[in-house]
Amino acid sequence: MNVSIYDLSVPVYVKLLGALKGQLDKAADYAKAGGFEEAALLDARLFPDMWPLKRQIQAATNHAFRGTARLAGLPIPQITDAASSFADLQARIDETIAFIKSADRAAIEAGAAREITFPMGDEQRTMTGFAYFCGFSLPNFYFHLTTAYDVLRHNGVPLTKTDFTGPF
Repeated sequence: MNVSIYDLSVPVYVKLLGALKGQLDKAADYAKAGGFEEAALLDARLFPDMWPLKRQIQAATNHAFRGTARLAGLPIPQITDAASSFADLQARIDETIAFIKSADRAAIEAGAAREITFPMGDEQRTMTGFAYFCGFSLPNFYFHLTTAYDVLRHNGVPLTKTDFTGPF
């Protein structure tokens, strides 16, 4: 069986980012019902040395659109960095999904074998697109997506496993 890097990336990113949008809807409803500012959740962290919710969402979307762009051999798009409200983050997710969906399947497939150079901290790393996707981009996407979910759950937002995975 041949594994398609397109099928492992684009539909997964789109589905889970769509689920993240639903989580943010529930978080906004929770804040409104509780009578507190959205910032209480947007700035919430699991631990003081971890990024707040809004930065976790920015990082998850970064890995989705940057990963797609690098695999497809496209320039990294400029996605809004606004993160002062749930609406800002929803718009960022929408922009990310639109970009991902616009990527050419054949270009992404070709990217699996192509060498990709990308920044990692202060260094530049080079690896095949497949190694980049499987060993860096996708694990980081899941890490930040999961941490965002955990921040919301830790702060009382009534989420379920299906809110993370999306419907099957």
